[in-house]
Amino acid sequence: MERFQTILLVGCGNMAGAMLEGWLKGGIPASRFTVVDPRRESVPAGVTLLRELPAEGAFDAVMLGIKPQGLDDAAPTIAPLVGRQTVLFSILAGVEFDSLSARFPDAGAILRIMPNLAVAIGKSPVALDSRGLDEIGRAEVTALMAPLGGPEWLDHEGQFDAVTALTGCGPAFVYRFIDALAAGGVALGIEAGQAQRLAVAMVEGAAQLAAASPFSPGELADKVASPGGSTRAGMNVLDADGALARLIADTMQASSDRNAEMAAEARRG
Repeated sequence: MERFQTILLVGCGNMAGAMLEGWLKGGIPASRFTVVDPRRESVPAGVTLLRELPAEGAFDAVMLGIKPQGLDDAAPTIAPLVGRQTVLFSILAGVEFDSLSARFPDAGAILRIMPNLAVAIGKSPVALDSRGLDEIGRAEVTALMAPLGGPEWLDHEGQFDAVTALTGCGPAFVYRFIDALAAGGVALGIEAGQAQRLAVAMVEGAAQLAAASPFSPGELADKVASPGGSTRAGMNVLDADGALARLIADTMQASSDRNAEMAAEARRG
């Protein structure tokens, strides 16, 4: 019998809602899920929706889908539902195991999860680390996360800031790049709607090819860029003095630094 038969989602905003959508599309029965969210108008058929936390209950997993800044206010009312039989799931960026353990001392185990919104279509990398799970428990978690995309266990918790910057924040950076590509197309005379459709379709195809190709993305870029051709002329702009690489490195460093700041704030809380 699968371990996670009853899962309580405390808060079901964009990310938790996307995970729920991905799990249901992946064939996990809706009856396993209970959502507590006073602002959510509806949930998929078969999912239980509550406006307030239940007074009691024995859940296999309780997932924190609230904002990290709201943890201190919410934890005292959630903690009674997190007992020795419960695995606490946390998608809270920057909130470390020690901070979670201090607020949920009776948890049987704690799992940190870093997904992105592509979990809704089963296409997100899902970074994982745990405290208190044995190998069997980790295998059960891997099976539960598989419908959401690609589960990836980290070597240690210290990698979360960097992974969050890469895969958690990364989609927003890609969307900005797509917008910039479309705007560049408009500047060259393409109608705005068509430029956006072309940019999205191009990025989708390029990503699928990169995933399926034996060549690295860098090698694929060089295959597209013939010497002296139009692609190479554009890449020369991106590559000049490492312009694109420095911009992305600075972008990710800022995100990673903010995660570290949130971790320090949670420790102080």
